[in-house]
Amino acid sequence: MEALRLVLLFIHLVGFALLLGGGVSTLLSGKIRISRTVLWGSIIQLVSGLGLAAPLRGGGDNEPDPVKLGVKLLVAVLIFIMVFIPRKRDEVNRGHFIGIITLTVVNAAVAVFWR
Repeated sequence: MEALRLVLLFIHLVGFALLLGGGVSTLLSGKIRISRTVLWGSIIQLVSGLGLAAPLRGGGDNEPDPVKLGVKLLVAVLIFIMVFIPRKRDEVNRGHFIGIITLTVVNAAVAVFWR
């Protein structure tokens, strides 16, 4: 069971790298649009996060706080919506894109700093 959790955690971190790295590189490139990298990063983050939170919770001492999981799920769904809806547009508002990157960093901060 621990091996499955570690594989899911690795996939989750890859999704984070795709989402944040793709977002920052797109922001610096000039033409701001939702790339496939950002879209797939948000999908991987959401699905692997659900996989990490839901079925592997065994009720032990190391169980994560349900409020923390709820906050992370809310932020992940917001990121996914912000990425999925304008994905076919030729260009996205700069503030919208900065919001996606900011929420991605906030979600990582919640994971690291909320104990």
